[in-house]
Amino acid sequence: MAHTNTQKLRLDIPLLLPEVPDVHDRCVVKLLAALNGRPGVEQAHVVEPKDGKAAQLCVHYDPGVISLGRVREIAHAAGTTLTDRFGHLMVRAAGTLHAREARTLAARLQALPGVVEAEAATSGAVRIEYDREKLSDHALLARLRGMGVPVPNVGASAARPKDSAVPAGGDEHAGHDHRPGEGHEQPAASHDEHEEHEGHEHAHAEGDDHADHGHAGHDHEHGGPFGEKSELVFALIAGAFLLVGWLIAWRQWGPSWASVGCFIGAYLVGGFFTVREALENLKAKRFEIDTLMLVAAAGAAALGRWAEGALLLFLFSLGHSLEHYAMGRARRAIEALAKLAPDRAVVRRGDSTEEVDVATLQVGEVVVVKPNERMPADGFVTRGQSSVNQAPVTGESVPVDKRPVDDAKAALAAFDKLPAAHRVFAGTINGAGALDVTVARKSTESTMARVVKLVTEAEAQRSPTQNFTEKFERFFVPAVLALVGVLMFAWVVIDEPFADSFYRAMAVLVAASPCALAISVPSAVLSGVARAGRSGVLVKGGGPLENLGSLTSIAFDKTGTLTEGKPRLTDVVAAEGASETELLGVALAVEEHSDHPLASAVVAGAREKLGNQHQPLKADALESITGRGVKATVDGKTVHVGKPALFAEVEGTRMPQALTDANERLVADGRTTMVVRQGERYLGVLGVMDTPRPVAAQVMKQLQGLGIRQLIMISGDNQKVADSVAKSVGLTEARGDLMPEDKVTAIKELRAKVGKVAMVGDGVNDAPAMANATVGIAMGAAGSDVALETADVALMADDLAQLPFAVGLSRKTSGIIKQNLWVSLGVVAVLIPATILGLNIGTAVIFHEGSTLLVVLNALRLLAFKLPGGVQPSQPEVKEAAVS
Repeated sequence: MAHTNTQKLRLDIPLLLPEVPDVHDRCVVKLLAALNGRPGVEQAHVVEPKDGKAAQLCVHYDPGVISLGRVREIAHAAGTTLTDRFGHLMVRAAGTLHAREARTLAARLQALPGVVEAEAATSGAVRIEYDREKLSDHALLARLRGMGVPVPNVGASAARPKDSAVPAGGDEHAGHDHRPGEGHEQPAASHDEHEEHEGHEHAHAEGDDHADHGHAGHDHEHGGPFGEKSELVFALIAGAFLLVGWLIAWRQWGPSWASVGCFIGAYLVGGFFTVREALENLKAKRFEIDTLMLVAAAGAAALGRWAEGALLLFLFSLGHSLEHYAMGRARRAIEALAKLAPDRAVVRRGDSTEEVDVATLQVGEVVVVKPNERMPADGFVTRGQSSVNQAPVTGESVPVDKRPVDDAKAALAAFDKLPAAHRVFAGTINGAGALDVTVARKSTESTMARVVKLVTEAEAQRSPTQNFTEKFERFFVPAVLALVGVLMFAWVVIDEPFADSFYRAMAVLVAASPCALAISVPSAVLSGVARAGRSGVLVKGGGPLENLGSLTSIAFDKTGTLTEGKPRLTDVVAAEGASETELLGVALAVEEHSDHPLASAVVAGAREKLGNQHQPLKADALESITGRGVKATVDGKTVHVGKPALFAEVEGTRMPQALTDANERLVADGRTTMVVRQGERYLGVLGVMDTPRPVAAQVMKQLQGLGIRQLIMISGDNQKVADSVAKSVGLTEARGDLMPEDKVTAIKELRAKVGKVAMVGDGVNDAPAMANATVGIAMGAAGSDVALETADVALMADDLAQLPFAVGLSRKTSGIIKQNLWVSLGVVAVLIPATILGLNIGTAVIFHEGSTLLVVLNALRLLAFKLPGGVQPSQPEVKEAAVS
């Protein structure tokens, strides 16, 4: 469905946030901040209540740029839940579709009363957003079945089973309105009473009892007598008829009616699927390419050129079937993701074990995972140690070591925040050690299930170029028809028979049919999304994929993105008369009693430097000095550890000049410093820093090699720290001392200056800035609902090295889209004048179908994409996973 105008959507705040007493509530403000400035959203604002009417949230958005489903995700990431007035349905047709078939289906769905948005992808993914006040769940399902779209056969919605693939509320995660620590100051139960929500409303019809339905009459892969290969078999039979008829005519092996009979047989068999498709298009009041081909074939027959008409239908149906086969490869690459998790799991029941279906696993149950088996669910290790290959989910090339948690109950309550050493994901592969894993998420809510769902939805998201090509076709096809109409009357102007003018017009009709143009963009987008998903990079549709491939500026958050996210002890400067060992020993004795993050860094660093030979000191009477440091007693002497400013406020000697100079040097280098004094004697200064990731410098060089000219850091840390990190990793610019709202302003300024900019962050604290960037990229999204929902592109692993791969793949996709457009438009530009000057239909259709197959095969090259000279997200294990 092509959209040209911004639509207005009104949602009632009481339905949106039932527990919010004030329209100026923090969650509403957060939601507005996340929506305003995002590409595709013209304005989001609250209409105050008046005349007894409830307040309304009004969103002005362009569905051609941002879908209602994406608005729903952003709202959920902001801690809100959209009203259940607007339903969301995701189904998959029985087979792959041509781009024109997908357009026809989307147009028929969009025409249904109550449907707000409808998109259909060439992979068969169908997304529908609808208004329940105008179209009920069951009415929609009935209409879909009437169109031949496979949907589940379920009973009343009130009694539908959990996880059934039926339309559910506007937000499929009811009960999780507010993240821990983000909610309103009111009883938590008010947001949790719907914890057991209705499950996910995404139907995947492969293999179900409705898979025999053809998609809107186009059951090319499943509806014919030869199953998936029906159209190919029909095309080959048509080719056989054509060959026999041609041989009879050429060698004069029989009467002329025999050859004509063979050609008519080629018409009937070769045009079978084309006629069915043309009828569906005409029902939808669309005059598509299939209809043009039939008109041309009929015209050839009317002129007695049966052989050329038979050749046209044979090559067109053969091209059709080969397109389906090629596009099926990209579709199967995506479907393989869903098959990574096992169907069965071994559950520990007391002293015994029992094998059960993965779908029946409940949160809190313990599963036993043997060596080299796949993890059946998202969870955490409670017994055993092993290395786990996480490539199928995160794309990490190196297995990750896993060990048990200390407190299973606490781990279950804070699963999202568990370190990587404890957490495992469904579909990943266990190493040599047996593990007991406590289930933290049901199978339908696992990271893998969410990725499959998001990738499926991404298939149906249109790219800017795809929108452009469809608009171009809307003007181009009528222009071609007008040209053909004029050419049919060429005999009036020039001295030639009507038959010659009519034949020339039919040849132009074949030459100008933009088949290659229609499939050029969706085939590349589908292949790109599939390749990214296989390597732990989730790209939400063609828009982000194209935008990421064309931008030249990327902004980074510092903490947790460019840096490790945890401070480390980097510098130890002993004062005159003191040793490094004495300085570290006293600091360790005091700081190991503190829970401050900087104290943890000092403790870890001191223990590493002192080793096991050091005799530990004992500290007593620990006392925190708010905002300055700590005080304790070591060996009967008072010890102060804290900021240099602390020693200007407490009694005792002042800092020596040499130590002051050393402290200032460390601060200039971006360190956070702590001075240690025991009694009246200064022992030295410690420098702590959130160190850059080891791969950060290499990643920046790779990005610059890919054509990213501006690499900018926006950070809340002071400017000196920002400059230090930027210099060490090779950034072109650093902006420090920024509040969250300042980061948003910085992104808007960059967009105004350079046009497009990506923002890389963790998807939580950086959500507003990411929302205002052209492309928001979240790192470490595996297991994080907020990061998955906030981002346009999600790097599943907490690995910056995946970023060049994502940018490189997007660059390659953009390049292939341009190549496909040049090929498709170039062939049309050559063929139209060539046919006007006398090129026959047979030659025209060979070039026509050849260009169509060429752009599809060119797009499929993306499935084998590798970043030249870069760190490759692991892939072989994923291939193995798809067939295991």
